[in-house]
Amino acid sequence: MPLHLIKLCVGASSIDDLTAWWDEEHGRKRLPIVHTRQTPKRAEELTEGGSLYWVIKGVVTVRQVITDIETLTEGGRNYCHIHLDRKLILTCPLARRPFQGWRYLEAKDAPADLSGAGEAGAMPERLAEQLRDLGAW
Repeated sequence: MPLHLIKLCVGASSIDDLTAWWDEEHGRKRLPIVHTRQTPKRAEELTEGGSLYWVIKGVVTVRQVITDIETLTEGGRNYCHIHLDRKLILTCPLARRPFQGWRYLEAKDAPADLSGAGEAGAMPERLAEQLRDLGAW
């Protein structure tokens, strides 16, 4: 089973905000890159089918496939680039409390993709948000 990462999507209030940020920050020529200070020790496992799950406003709603993890050095300091596929894959909502940095997410704990969730995949994002707020989903 693949290993995944989970990370807060700071500054984005919706999936549309995330998409707009990728387009503005990276343009359409480059694939998205997430900058972190620490390189995951289990990087090889992450690049073998893992994804980065984004927490937006306290709820995991989308993921992106990790294509590569690169450790770089500048000025004597190491940092990491996590390369992602541009495609955003909607997931079943999963509430998460705030945390710093990123965390590993085992495949058994990862939310399912909406495309495999039957009728829920056709639900508008706003309706899904209202159902979560009510505690009904």
